[in-house]
Amino acid sequence: MAHTGDLEASDLEAYANAPGRADLVKQVRQKIDALGVDYIYYQFVSVTGRVVGKGIPADHWEATAARGFQLVYGSTANLFLNRHGDYLGYGPEASELVGIPDPDTFVQLPWDKRVARVFCTLFRNREERDNPGGFLTGDCRGNLRRIHSAFKEKHKGLHLRHGTEPEMMWLNRGEQGALTGYTKPNCYHIDQFEMLRPVFMRVIEYGRAMGLDMIQGDHEDAPGQLELNFMFDDALRTADRLTTYRQICAQVAREFGLIACFMSKPFMKVSASGCHHNLSLWYGGEEQMNPLGNETLNEELPGMPQNFSYLKGGENTFMPDLTLDPRKPGPIGLKAIGGVIEHLGALTAIGCSTVNSYRRLWDTGYWAPVFADWGFQNRTCGLRVSAPGRFEYRAVDSMVNPYLMAGAIIQAFDDGIARDLDPGEPEERNIYQAMEEGKQVKKLPMSLGEALNRLEKDPVIQSALPGEMLRIFTEYKQDEWERFNATVTDWDVETYLDCLP
Repeated sequence: MAHTGDLEASDLEAYANAPGRADLVKQVRQKIDALGVDYIYYQFVSVTGRVVGKGIPADHWEATAARGFQLVYGSTANLFLNRHGDYLGYGPEASELVGIPDPDTFVQLPWDKRVARVFCTLFRNREERDNPGGFLTGDCRGNLRRIHSAFKEKHKGLHLRHGTEPEMMWLNRGEQGALTGYTKPNCYHIDQFEMLRPVFMRVIEYGRAMGLDMIQGDHEDAPGQLELNFMFDDALRTADRLTTYRQICAQVAREFGLIACFMSKPFMKVSASGCHHNLSLWYGGEEQMNPLGNETLNEELPGMPQNFSYLKGGENTFMPDLTLDPRKPGPIGLKAIGGVIEHLGALTAIGCSTVNSYRRLWDTGYWAPVFADWGFQNRTCGLRVSAPGRFEYRAVDSMVNPYLMAGAIIQAFDDGIARDLDPGEPEERNIYQAMEEGKQVKKLPMSLGEALNRLEKDPVIQSALPGEMLRIFTEYKQDEWERFNATVTDWDVETYLDCLP
């Protein structure tokens, strides 16, 4: 709770009346009028990473910014039913949450400039008997902000910056309805990349208009599979940008009559879609604007400056200490790696969060991370130092909820630093060769059920799912696992239909 004078204000009231927010609300009104925005999506992210929310005419911006909008609590769990017919997360008797928009995330949609979007922070209803107007712990985005703030305060400003490598596939349906890739599975093939040029150029155009500094891309080694990367940044903004990137891909797919597929493994015997996270911890730095060609003498920036800001400079604590080892991360980086290795089993429940995720781990020969070890440029390990000053966490796929993942990584880092965890020496051999030579290596969970069991036994990673979030996540994912186990698949029928007599 926050305090105003002698009166105790709710989290909601304190947030809505935070110093400087009224000025930001006015700045958004100026943007609305200058850009001709008529409608606004007030959006947040569910437990599975789905974008949900409400649309409200822009005439009501000031009122909505002050009072928020209401939506059922169960929207944080997609308003889904479990296999017994009960609502997941929250029942129909639960109150309605209050969403308060974050003005600095306001940005125009480039595909329909009459419409804008703004991310929201979620609160308990004002009329709740317990903790009215408190932060809603079912809000994964709000949780990440608070987890990161606590980490910064504990470690004197140390903070996470990270980038993601969002692989996905552009698919269509054949005459019989079967999914097919738009291109052939030829890795790094420029001609296959060229086939998707109209698509990825539209994605890049929209991305830049919404603040994504697109830096590189290529055709990967699955049908229609592309990886388009954008610049790394502060943890919350990176998660927001990955969410924005997915929305952009969905829109571009509609425009081209394709399917933007973020399912990790739609096809066996070709690579799955991962979402590697490249991680580093920093002190200091300054916000720098990058208008990305959107701001000219005759054109208004199509959103608030926050969308086009990047945290630059400062001290990267993952850079090698040249007096010790020119290749190893510095002491803080090594402890952070130690924390991730310590909690890799439970982290896998967050990073590989679907039944389908484990098809990626079982389909051998495609560089999927299966073993809990680390090395330099070593893709047979779950973690690798991909370049000086950062390491790549590989046990995460394209279906990840980026807010839950970043929060869990921060808590693993915190534990590694607090307990001075040693990750051991980096493995420079192929991990399979190392194991043949006698190395003992822990394996990642190989099913969603096993990963959920590891999460159940790991209070550190559970702390990244505070309050009601742990219950919502485990209810949702346990139901998913049970549904799978209660399903007869084509494989069952093909294998057992005529096995006897």
